[in-house]
Amino acid sequence: MLLYNPGLLAAQRSLTAATAGIVSAGALPNPRLEYGRGDQSARSAGSLGGRVQSIGVSQLIENPALRRARVDAARSNAQGSAELVAVSRNELVAQVRLRAYDYLLRQYEAAAAGESLALLEQVNARVRARVDSGEAPRYELIKAEAEIINARSLQQTALLQAEQAAIALNRLAAGALPPRWRLDAALEDELPPPDLALLRQQAADANPELRVLRAEAERARAQLDAARAGRWPGVELRYTQSREPDVKQNILGVSLQIPLLDQRSGPIAEASAELERARGRLEGRQAELEQQLRQAAKSLEMARLRVQALSEGAVRDAEAALRVADAAYRFGERGILDVLDAQRVLRSVRADLLTARYQVQAARVDLDLLAGRWAGAPAAAPVPYAR
Repeated sequence: MLLYNPGLLAAQRSLTAATAGIVSAGALPNPRLEYGRGDQSARSAGSLGGRVQSIGVSQLIENPALRRARVDAARSNAQGSAELVAVSRNELVAQVRLRAYDYLLRQYEAAAAGESLALLEQVNARVRARVDSGEAPRYELIKAEAEIINARSLQQTALLQAEQAAIALNRLAAGALPPRWRLDAALEDELPPPDLALLRQQAADANPELRVLRAEAERARAQLDAARAGRWPGVELRYTQSREPDVKQNILGVSLQIPLLDQRSGPIAEASAELERARGRLEGRQAELEQQLRQAAKSLEMARLRVQALSEGAVRDAEAALRVADAAYRFGERGILDVLDAQRVLRSVRADLLTARYQVQAARVDLDLLAGRWAGAPAAAPVPYAR
């Protein structure tokens, strides 16, 4: 999945581009070369005519604080891109696990529908025998056959849903799964109870969305530093040599931009507002993450209690009710409708149990997603570009 998913590959290419941006931010300005050529005409006595040419070279010595801030902003941008790769990886693994458990759920539903169909066919055979012998009215056979048609439709629907879930799972891998594959998992897999305090700590340290927002705050801080340093962009050194027929001049000059009319108050205010916005987003996401962890933990606890209640109570009661109804039907004490109703109740309770087990797995996947379990270790900062 991680090797072929197009979304994850696109995030990794974005990281490559952002890392190259560090090199661009750290590049030194190129020198400028000037050349001029012309003719000088003598217009007075004592002056000489002839060829005139000039050669000049200039070099901007950039403000080190401005360059450092620009490089820091590029590094923070690359760091954010690296964390976006972690976000994509974390979300992809969580989505794959959810799709996998959904596929298992559909398979279990198809198997349960097959078992119900086989049981209904056995009941139908007994009903047919009683109807043929005149011990039961014909409407009981009609009712049993209608239940079989319904059960067969449910089985076909479950098989189709299982196939659709398998296709969705393969789509996440860009169709790279082998023709024959199976999942080494089950809906009944036991999960250790989550430690909410530990999950909070893991989320604070490893949640990739928080790491992205921290990188954005660092980039905004670097952009503010760049806006402040931009008031003094640097010093330009210039050397010019001019040749006249009777004179040769060498000129060395220095050019400095003085922030007299423009104090860059606008860019500084914009960068300050962007920094505050980034910090606000980070604080808001931290608070939201805390609530999401609590909600996911409660959902997991409720799903566990539902599984326990269904498996230890409702399913056993429904199975016992079916056995009683079936025995009573054999002895002629009850009609076929009681047996079919008992089977319908058992199918419904078993379906609820499968759904509850899926909800347990889904809630745990949600907890692991919020804790950044599959994001990997915090991405190392890209190597700075230094001279």
